[in-house]
Amino acid sequence: MTVLEIVGQVLIVLGALVFATAGLGVIKLPDVYTRISAISTAAGFGLMQIIVGAVLLLPGPENVVKAAIAVVLQLATSAVGGMALARSGYLVGSPLVEGTSPDQLAEDAADTADAEPRA
Repeated sequence: MTVLEIVGQVLIVLGALVFATAGLGVIKLPDVYTRISAISTAAGFGLMQIIVGAVLLLPGPENVVKAAIAVVLQLATSAVGGMALARSGYLVGSPLVEGTSPDQLAEDAADTADAEPRA
């Protein structure tokens, strides 16, 4: 077994542990917003570790290109998807955990309601 194979397997296991930790976060965290944060972080960081580990197990230029594209797309879509889920959760009235401050979306909504309609 080569050093690249060992490092690749370690990265895959670490990525899986990140996903397992995110799964615990979904169960234990107090509100929808912190749960979304746990899942978005796992999707970005955990999947990146798994992809890099897979490339180390099967090195080659075509696999490196595929992995680079997958990592970039995953990081971009994970952040956007997490924000979209959090915003929709807020808009349907999912409660914030007690002590959350400041509620900037409520401030933005109040500013929008006070503004004159656009012509």
